[in-house]
Amino acid sequence: MTTQVTDHRGGVWSIAVPIPDNPLGHTLVHLLETDRGPVLIDTGWDDPDSWDTLVAGVTACGFAVADLHGVLITHHHPDHHGLSAKVREASGAWIAMHAADAAVVRRTREAEPGRWLDYLLAKLTAAGAPEDHLTPLREARAGGRGRRLPGRRAALPDRGIEPGELLDLPGRRLRAIWTPGHTPGHVCLHLEERHPVLEPAGAEAGAAGPGAGRGAGGGTAGGRGRLFSGDHLLPGITPHIGLYEDPDEREATDPLGDYLDSLERIGRLAPAEVLPAHQHAFTDAEGRVGELIAHHEERLSGLRALLREPRTPWQLAVAMEWNRPWDRIPYGSRNIAVSEAEAHLRRLVKLGHAERVPGSDPATYRAV
Repeated sequence: MTTQVTDHRGGVWSIAVPIPDNPLGHTLVHLLETDRGPVLIDTGWDDPDSWDTLVAGVTACGFAVADLHGVLITHHHPDHHGLSAKVREASGAWIAMHAADAAVVRRTREAEPGRWLDYLLAKLTAAGAPEDHLTPLREARAGGRGRRLPGRRAALPDRGIEPGELLDLPGRRLRAIWTPGHTPGHVCLHLEERHPVLEPAGAEAGAAGPGAGRGAGGGTAGGRGRLFSGDHLLPGITPHIGLYEDPDEREATDPLGDYLDSLERIGRLAPAEVLPAHQHAFTDAEGRVGELIAHHEERLSGLRALLREPRTPWQLAVAMEWNRPWDRIPYGSRNIAVSEAEAHLRRLVKLGHAERVPGSDPATYRAV
């Protein structure tokens, strides 16, 4: 087993924790040294090899798992939150998460077996999914396979992460920023400390203010700290933006609108460097934010053109451009694609650029 650990200086490390059978490859779990002991930002997928890699990585950073003081979760997805229970059991560390994602964890743990499959069947039927896609779900429901769905053993957090709060980490200034979109409770964590590497040449310690100097790629050198961005801001891929799946939700949410608003706030923050949960660290957060906003604007424009011909959400997903042809998209990923199509539809409807065809069943939409 090879453990990839990167020292980002200033008491910050990243550990590449593998995600089994996933093209992303790994989650970058960050370790932050504090005066009370090290704290993890995310933990990785719940898998024996992933656990061994995390333990070896913590050791390579100069600590033992038993030394861990706390765990900060950017969002509830299993490649970020999966190992949290094992970390807490091994160290006694607390686990913190935004309330909106903690509610998702609690709802998933408490759901009756099969309830999620019932909900998924109803959603896909309403979206216009064909019978050959629904049949395996009906068979899974009839066979009682809802008990094995992921997330039913996810750890409940011990404390919340309040938007805007300066977290209780002695010796560090880490502020929570609520960035919904990828999940309802996603948070980025802003280390409000001068970057230990991206300093202006010849600057004296403490001499430069937040606006002083420019770092590589356009980020402010040192003065606006570093951002642990989770999945919100990634250097080369766009995070999935789908519907916030809540069977009890009565009010239609707008995840894409939430995401775009959150991106703009992070762009204004202009951190010197971004430490994401996938791929690699990068500078020029403002430039990357601009690219992502332009991508979604282009995608919305393209979907509006597709809706000149009325389509169901399923038909829209089939017609959209993905990273591979529709017939090569795995079965489960098609559900994710339809969720993303629906999130974009909701945004178009909210903007007044699309509407539901009156009386259509399954729901069919057209451009306005």
